[in-house]
Amino acid sequence: MSSIDSSLPDEIASVTDTDDDGRLSKDVIFELLKNRRRREVLTYLLEADETVTLGELAEQIAAWENDTSVNALSSDQRKRVYVALYQTHLPKMDDAGIVEYDQDRGLITLADNADLLMMYLDTDTHQQDRWDRWYAVLSLLGIAVVAAATLGLPPLAAVPTMALAGAVVGAFSVLTIVHAVTNRQEEQTVNGKLSRIE
Repeated sequence: MSSIDSSLPDEIASVTDTDDDGRLSKDVIFELLKNRRRREVLTYLLEADETVTLGELAEQIAAWENDTSVNALSSDQRKRVYVALYQTHLPKMDDAGIVEYDQDRGLITLADNADLLMMYLDTDTHQQDRWDRWYAVLSLLGIAVVAAATLGLPPLAAVPTMALAGAVVGAFSVLTIVHAVTNRQEEQTVNGKLSRIE
């Protein structure tokens, strides 16, 4: 028999005793995120973006931990991760509402509270758009258009330079408005998530 401690820490156990209002305490969030395997579960599920089996999840995490491919894993490497996920990590994450874990069928998918943890992870999928690139591209295009008009290159020579400059300023205005609206929406999303943290 395994000697793995599958009991829930007080912070996580308390989540199952509270009302199902979708709120998690910071203690629970950080308790869940402090373990590398649980962070890897989140990363894999986020990349998969679908229901996965315990076997494929365990294999990929074992491959990451052993810096090898799934095909090169030994059965011991697979089993060690599989057992830890099955007995400890996935039940804890399921109890906190981070994953939906069907232990009988061995199926795992992200649950509603997963987004509360995702914002603490540094994943390529959740990096914010790089607005500086949009502004740089627009600046270069604006400089090129105004310079071409100033030098009298066709077809821009026929358009007044002030009209082109006005168009560039207008384009910057539109980009700035889109940027502000997007930031506001992201801020509301984050605030919505933060309101679910106690």
